[in-house]
Parts: sequence; structure tokens; C-alpha cells
Amino acid sequence: MKYYFKVSMSADDVMPYYRGQASTVVAFATNGQRIQFPAMHLRKFMTPSGVFGMFCLETQNNKFVSLTKVS
Repeated sequence: MKYYFKVSMSADDVMPYYRGQASTVVAFATNGQRIQFPAMHLRKFMTPSGVFGMFCLETQNNKFVSLTKVS
């Protein structure tokens, strides 16, 4: 299953995820579904200004498969 969602987090907002203080990301997909995944998968998209863009979370049997930035 693929879920598309937007992230717009400033550098200050993203720091707890970067430091490992927050372990889970919770977001709402474009279809309105609430999704969550381990924060460690978002770290590779973090920049000095934060995390911004549209992402695709792919799951199989409710297990994480991949996270990609689509724009």
C-alpha cells in the first residue's frame, strides 16, 4: 500500500526526531488516513533548514517497506 503525505518541519521542529527524542512520525495521508512510521526513516531527508516536501510511504501487511521523497 502506498500513502502520500506532506511534511513541512523547520529545523527546530525536526530536532527531536534527529536526536532520537521522538521515535515515531505521525502524519495524515492525502486520503485522510492517519499514518505512522519510525522516525529514523525520516532522518535521511533532514537538511539544515528542516524537512519539506511530498513523501510516499510504502507498506506491506502494515510493515514499513520504504519512504521516498516525490517532490
